[in-house]
Amino acid sequence: MADAPAADGATTLAARMKRVATVAAAAAGQVDRDARFPREAVDALRSERLLGIMVPRDCGGEGAGFAEIAELCTILGTACASAGMVFAMHQIKTASLVHHGANSAWHRDFMARLSRDQLLLASSTSEAGIGGDLRNSVCSIVPDGDHVTLEKDAIVISYALDADAILATARRAPDAASSDQVLVAIERAQADLTQTSTWDTLGMRGTTSHGFKLRARVPAAQVFPKPFAEIAAQSMLASSHLFWSSLWFGIAAGALAKAQNFVRAAARKAPTVAPPGAARLAAAAAELASLKALVRDGIARFERARRDDDELNTMAFAIAMNAVKVQASEKAVAIVQEALTIIGIQGYKNDTPFAVGRHLRDILSAPLMIANDRILANTATMLLMSRLDADLEG
Repeated sequence: MADAPAADGATTLAARMKRVATVAAAAAGQVDRDARFPREAVDALRSERLLGIMVPRDCGGEGAGFAEIAELCTILGTACASAGMVFAMHQIKTASLVHHGANSAWHRDFMARLSRDQLLLASSTSEAGIGGDLRNSVCSIVPDGDHVTLEKDAIVISYALDADAILATARRAPDAASSDQVLVAIERAQADLTQTSTWDTLGMRGTTSHGFKLRARVPAAQVFPKPFAEIAAQSMLASSHLFWSSLWFGIAAGALAKAQNFVRAAARKAPTVAPPGAARLAAAAAELASLKALVRDGIARFERARRDDDELNTMAFAIAMNAVKVQASEKAVAIVQEALTIIGIQGYKNDTPFAVGRHLRDILSAPLMIANDRILANTATMLLMSRLDADLEG
């Protein structure tokens, strides 16, 4: 087990993550080039004991809040998008565990082990036959005495080979409807993984999101007591959209910081002339501020809704979270593209201090996770049955 960070006065969550980010940034190029798991960053996360910070204090964690986790996603995303995405996806699953496993003895014990041993959680929601529709499953759990079995053809399971446990969705029973789902915690030693595809992608290469046939037999106690529909609506939807958006903000901020350095360098060479790209930089900085406000407002809305289960389950809340995801992903892509325009050929080349090629390739995944068109179609359906939010407050 890793030692706790030294009590040196710089042990805030942000300070700890900044130390991780330094490690992640040093390996980011190699992680991207080789499409390999960001092991150095994850080892540093364990060393700084940042994987279990959302776990409640009475289970051995630090009880970190949602906004704090989002800030950490931004910090790490600025240094290495793949490492930031691994951290974000881990925290999304931890949110499901913390918010929906508190009344289960097995899941509370698992929370304690997550914090104590700094376990890394992965997710298996996508499946052959349903695409990216996480609210439907083809596979089901099958009772087997006091155990259940599961066989799932997972299109992707990010960093599955490096995770300590996988949280997988499945139908409640072989005769259950495709939307009648449960969430099952599967420890790595219980999972039989047969790789079916590789992850050779444009960006986010270090998430190693290969495809797998997943087979497992686990005690029935490892099935979450609440239906997955509740878990998705009350924590997974919001945590996915908001942690991802925080990460995308970090990627965009990192790219724009390079553009700012480029414009500053030009200004130093010709201090009496407005440098090329200065006006574009100002406009892009305004867009970055708009993205920040969007994400922060989404986080604040979720924090308010968490105190009211009725609000969490409303269409208005789901529509708001969908809007954050769609808008954040589109804004982040536009900001990184503008950073490249400001820098020009020095940003296009991979061997300069101003290179933003990796940022651009990584951020292009944002509108695809989950596809914005799918989200907008779901939102359109909900808008047919709910009132349009036209209030400036609330």
